[in-house]
Amino acid sequence: MRHVFIALLLVTHSRVYSQNVPLISNIEKVIPFPSKSVTLTPSWIKEREDLNIAYLKSLDPDRLLHNFRINAGLSSTAKPLEGWEAPNIGLRGHFVGHYLSAVASLVEKYADTELSKRLNYMVDELHKCQQAFGNGYLSAFPEKDFVVLETKYSGVWAPYYTYHKIMQGLLDVYVCTGNKKAYEMAVDMAAYVDKRMSKLDEKAIENVLYSVGANPSNEAGAMNEVLYKLYKISGDPKHLALAKVFDREWFLIPLSKNNDILSGLHSNTHLVLVNGFAQRYSITKETLYRDAVLNFWDMLINDHAYVNGSSSGPRPNVVTPTSLSAEHWGVPGHLSNTMTKEIAESCVSHNTQKLTSTLFTWTTDPKYADAFMNTFYNSILALQSGYSGKCVYHLPLGSPEKKNFLKENDFRCCNGTTIEAFSLLNSGIYYHNDSALWVNLYIPSTVDWAQKGIGLEQSGNFPTDTCVEFRLSIKKKTAFTLKFLIPSWAKNVDIYLNDEKQSIRTSPDSYVNLNRVWKNNDKIKLVFHYNFYIKTMPDDKNVIAIFYGPTLLAFENTSELILKGDSNNILNNLSVQDHTFHLYNGGKIYLLRPLYDVEEQAYGVYATIRNY
Repeated sequence: MRHVFIALLLVTHSRVYSQNVPLISNIEKVIPFPSKSVTLTPSWIKEREDLNIAYLKSLDPDRLLHNFRINAGLSSTAKPLEGWEAPNIGLRGHFVGHYLSAVASLVEKYADTELSKRLNYMVDELHKCQQAFGNGYLSAFPEKDFVVLETKYSGVWAPYYTYHKIMQGLLDVYVCTGNKKAYEMAVDMAAYVDKRMSKLDEKAIENVLYSVGANPSNEAGAMNEVLYKLYKISGDPKHLALAKVFDREWFLIPLSKNNDILSGLHSNTHLVLVNGFAQRYSITKETLYRDAVLNFWDMLINDHAYVNGSSSGPRPNVVTPTSLSAEHWGVPGHLSNTMTKEIAESCVSHNTQKLTSTLFTWTTDPKYADAFMNTFYNSILALQSGYSGKCVYHLPLGSPEKKNFLKENDFRCCNGTTIEAFSLLNSGIYYHNDSALWVNLYIPSTVDWAQKGIGLEQSGNFPTDTCVEFRLSIKKKTAFTLKFLIPSWAKNVDIYLNDEKQSIRTSPDSYVNLNRVWKNNDKIKLVFHYNFYIKTMPDDKNVIAIFYGPTLLAFENTSELILKGDSNNILNNLSVQDHTFHLYNGGKIYLLRPLYDVEEQAYGVYATIRNY
């Protein structure tokens, strides 16, 4: 037996309520500000958040609870949900986990009374379901799915993936709102998992968690990540031991040696494992896990990601219908032949952002902040309609393509992920240590550095406008450093302090450090100078994408994009006026727009240069 988990619930519970920080020391050079300390102010980004909030409020809690109640033998008269939440679908219940996480984040930030009541109602009703089972189990699918997984190692649809979503949602409710019942439920869910795992030998556990096939039905989700996060709160070594069960050496060891084994793997199944590895390193300081995480990020971004930081697409060896076009990583550095209608899964983009943010806290390396900004504007924001708030499962980048916005009642994995992502648009903007504040995103917002008595207000209309302004609110003069990201595309940035231009040279992919004694109402202004530039496919320099400053542009076009000339000729024939972009090429005038502004129109991002 791997280990035996005897849940000492009373001891664990009495300990957790007296603390709000992990029992272990961290390895971060900087930390993000608490979510409630960063407020989005009116802007187009805030409007995207508001669309998401309106959607969350439109959902009927009793419909969300229906499958849980039926599964627990409790009555429900609510209309069942559809899509992957339908009563006959193996993943039913997963969206509720995302819903709990998203609403908890918003309640923490805004103390929204309506959402708070709904959240507490959901927890109370889910608790009734868990109590009806009587063994810590909580899910909308039956326990027998785990029996099938443990005996056949397939034949069911990802029970641990769905189970972890519920655990993470409950844990987020506790962390964000202090709901003790939600914490107790997550602890009981962990005890149930450990009881199951303790009955399996090592060979059976390996079979349960060995997920190298196409669209693996044994996808375990981020079980390791949520259990490490639970341990950081509880301090219970049994949670740490259980989390380690879900870390598999067949995936870890090659990554730690910088061997790219990603080709053919299901992207989101394994990306979330790496987020779990990062959590483990923050606890145990095992360099094996640090190396695996750092190496994975480099190989992902450099050899498997498209120009907007997204990844996933067709599998080299196609053995399932989905793997023909979607959800897997391919041969390193070979992307030009992957332009299907189903590349760049939304879940993958969101979980990449989580990993990128973590690595920034470890290193403060501007390459991570730069990558986060690129994916934020050119993938994450492009996943949602700016008019309806609907989201996409995939974000195709070839031509001609259209965004396939999911219907409101089509509860797939990616609209679950997206409601989380758009509840966290205030994250990734500001970080700090004891003596400095980092600004990594240029989004109208305020941050309250309560420990220092410092407030910072950011305004502007970035990236449409090139000017970003800041104003400090300080109770008394204070010496600290303000560090502003200079992204990789920013070859020239003007810096103003209290309306006076500073003689400061900036360089791309770095920080401008302003270190002085600051006083109340001090002002800083950054003026970026945008240029058009081209990024190419790693395996075909004639397949190109066009950027303007931070913004990835999409052609409005109903046919395949074939351009003439060379990169310099194309750049010289691009123009922008009143935020409208045009390219004159081959006797045609093309209209372009930011990918995040594309709605129903046909478009293309990557174009091919052909001169014959």
